[in-house]
Amino acid sequence: MAAIKRAGRPVEVIVVNNASKDKTKQIALSYPGVIVVDEPNKGITKARQAGYLKSSASLIANVDADTIMPPDWIIKVFYYFKRYPKLVGLSGPYIYYDAANFINFLGKAYYGLGCGFNWLAKPFKLGAMLQGGNFILRRRVLDKIGGFNTKLDFYAEDTDIATRANKVGRILFSFKLPMYSSARRLKSEGFFKMARRYSLNYFYYLAFKKPYSKNSIDIRT
Repeated sequence: MAAIKRAGRPVEVIVVNNASKDKTKQIALSYPGVIVVDEPNKGITKARQAGYLKSSASLIANVDADTIMPPDWIIKVFYYFKRYPKLVGLSGPYIYYDAANFINFLGKAYYGLGCGFNWLAKPFKLGAMLQGGNFILRRRVLDKIGGFNTKLDFYAEDTDIATRANKVGRILFSFKLPMYSSARRLKSEGFFKMARRYSLNYFYYLAFKKPYSKNSIDIRT
């Protein structure tokens, strides 16, 4: 088991090489202690599942290839799970490092609306809010719910895992746990178009347990 000391605790770093055609694997292996898992079947849920199955830690954090982790992110994660022992999941918003301030303002408002809806829906146990690429789940929860749903291609994957994990225990969405992300998809599709598509898939999944959009657009730099 590879372990890297961060925040005074051992941290497993697992990179899932998900059908990449570049030097992802070679670059990842050049860092001491990093574990690389090959997952030839392309798909975000397949990649998450492969990483989860390879891991051995009690907390499973999920970040994406186009995200940049703030230096204190891991410290905050340990803090939240220590402060709230019954917490089963934790997530936070994206901050687009290559987008205008106005776009990030709209993004914050979008997250605010999502949190408001989830607060109103809390008594009905409809679901919880997780941002894909910036969330952590307890291993025992993933074990109990059977891991990630690899039948989902892209849309509603975070809604699916949040809904199932929410039945086990509390999930917290904190604006104090941001993750920096590329705005390449947002720039390609447009903020309002992307927000509409994500919202439609979110509510469609809550109603019918499947996403409205079947396929995603492959955005590359």
